[in-house]
Amino acid sequence: MLYRLMKYVLLGPLLRLLWPTKVTGLEHIPRMGGAILASNHLAVADSFFMPLYVKRRVTFPAKQEYFTEKGLKGRLKKWFFTGVGQFPIDRSGGSAAQAAIDTAIRLLREGRLLGIYPEGTRSPDGRLYKGKTGVARIALEARVPVVPVVMIGTERVNPIGSKLWRPRKLEIRFGEPLDFSRYDGLSGDRFVERSITDEIMYALMELSGQEYVDVYAAKAKELLAAEEAGVRPAVPAQPGALDRARLPETKAG
Repeated sequence: MLYRLMKYVLLGPLLRLLWPTKVTGLEHIPRMGGAILASNHLAVADSFFMPLYVKRRVTFPAKQEYFTEKGLKGRLKKWFFTGVGQFPIDRSGGSAAQAAIDTAIRLLREGRLLGIYPEGTRSPDGRLYKGKTGVARIALEARVPVVPVVMIGTERVNPIGSKLWRPRKLEIRFGEPLDFSRYDGLSGDRFVERSITDEIMYALMELSGQEYVDVYAAKAKELLAAEEAGVRPAVPAQPGALDRARLPETKAG
């Protein structure tokens, strides 16, 4: 009820009015059953605009801090992020990461749509960074398709560090679903999970036209911060790095 109120009455109409968005490929989203919407991640705004144009409810994992802050501000944050379809995850350690994966698998097996950012965090400079293999493990365990999604222009709506959103025209592209059923039973195989993740990132690169960097975004942020402090060089661009990372088409035995 709260989700529908936010999407159709309170937040949705305002977002549509101030940020006109071109959306293509909605037909690629399954009409029922579990599926992963794997997206690039340019800004906080991504989690608001993408679900707005999907008829089904999209659930996103979000930082636990959004739900645990004390006081009136904390209660308002919890109400808001719950209302836009997000659920809390603890990102503090290995067991917490497994708990987040388990929750995602459970939601998918219940037939829900799950939004995931394989990069793990926002891109620091608009380029596409190396994906984390959690998305592959979730897809294999839940046995669901992965729909690549790209957001275009959201980094100009709320650049990193900005508090006010700026009116801009946006674009959202949904790609054809990726089917990894040929790898059923191979969850936990690091090579398979890395290959699947790279295929997802390749699809995002082709769909978005972003330059790819074969480094995790979190590490890139550390290096860029160090560069600003005059300590280390920035992350070098590696366009085309995924051209050699596509999965073989043969069925795993």
